[in-house]
Amino acid sequence: MSKVRLVQGNEACALGAIAAKATFYAGYPITPSTEVAEYMSTMLPPRGGKFLQMEDEIASMGAIIGAACTGLKAFTATSGPGFSLMQELLGYAVITEVPIVIVDVQRPGPSTGLPTLSAQGDIQQARFGTHGDHSVIALAPSSVMETYFETINAFNLAEKYRNPVVLLLDEEIGHLRERFDVEDEAVEIIDRKRPTCPPQEYIPYDNNEPDGVPLMADFGAGYRYHVTGLTHNEKGFYTSKLPEVDASIRRLTSKIEDHVNEIATFEEIELEDCEVLLIAYGSVARSAQEAVMELREQGVKVGLLRPITIWPFHDQRIKAACTGKKAVIVPEMNLGQYAREVERVAPADTPVCTLTRVDGEMIEPAQIVAKVKEVL
Repeated sequence: MSKVRLVQGNEACALGAIAAKATFYAGYPITPSTEVAEYMSTMLPPRGGKFLQMEDEIASMGAIIGAACTGLKAFTATSGPGFSLMQELLGYAVITEVPIVIVDVQRPGPSTGLPTLSAQGDIQQARFGTHGDHSVIALAPSSVMETYFETINAFNLAEKYRNPVVLLLDEEIGHLRERFDVEDEAVEIIDRKRPTCPPQEYIPYDNNEPDGVPLMADFGAGYRYHVTGLTHNEKGFYTSKLPEVDASIRRLTSKIEDHVNEIATFEEIELEDCEVLLIAYGSVARSAQEAVMELREQGVKVGLLRPITIWPFHDQRIKAACTGKKAVIVPEMNLGQYAREVERVAPADTPVCTLTRVDGEMIEPAQIVAKVKEVL
């Protein structure tokens, strides 16, 4: 039986984490993500989970990394300023291949910016905020219901690929209240691959797994292995040997990028005959969909490609969607962070146009309609 009610986006995120079997949350309250922590503080303890309010976002990351190493599904929630503080330990989780989830409910910046308003300014930070070559997975839902399911997906992807996953909400989605209708059906839950071999045979960072993802033993389960942020060999110990370093770093990227077809998801609206393509994500995609409906009623052949997966960027899929179009328009609440990626892969004869807004307010359907008419 379904349970229909009115639910906020941040609450849907917390409910998704519970459905994904998350049992550990550590965080520091920051607008506009605070409700995620508030809901977890009430939902986790009765279920045997742990909630910790830490002194800052750096400590929060350290706590969830430690919890994840013991076998727990752990996550935190923050916004732009806190996400900036997390970057060093995000890199540590990447190189040590610890599956964690970071929820970033975006607000305008830089720095403190506009704490109570909305933005999409952390798109590039999610991918390139920490230093060094690696890949991450970042998801951007556009509704309350999708936030629930993509939160579950974030935990599944973290476990499957033994990698941090960032859930990129924006303030509009985090604080939006919509109909929430989840059937009492089991959702697919993915757990990390754990070793079954004798402890002395365990290779914690094996470069020879077919999918590029090593098995991960829980701390305290009898498998002793070394975890370090230094470049390490397959046993986890520091190495500066060129072949070992090269193989390790390349695998951190390839284990994600080689599976882009499995990871990346999109929604397509009116793409079959469209002449002008909109590419939008998060809350802006809602305005873009309204603009498509209005323009279609006026006889304008426009369509929408909505990336649900922001990273890894699906070069082939985006390029194919852009090919043959009179123009591609990328509306987003930043100064063109995703548009630059689209422009990178679009055919040379396809103009890529930006429609940006950075004052904390949403891009409205009328603005998108006007931009489409401008480029035609």
